[in-house]
Amino acid sequence: MTKVQIKVMDNGSFRVTGDVELIDMEGNKFETKETFSLCRCGLSQNMPFCDAAHKGKFQSVVRAPKNE
Repeated sequence: MTKVQIKVMDNGSFRVTGDVELIDMEGNKFETKETFSLCRCGLSQNMPFCDAAHKGKFQSVVRAPKNE
């Protein structure tokens, strides 16, 4: 089984790749594709998905600790 990958994009969304089920608090499923982006800036008009409303308005660069 391939792991689902969630990539934290610089100044942008969470990019989700893999076979994943996205559901709301009531258990309703969102229709997704194999790869999709989730908003993390709160500006999207298509929540929970990213619609690129963050461009020029959101800054966040997150890095995990490097393995040594």
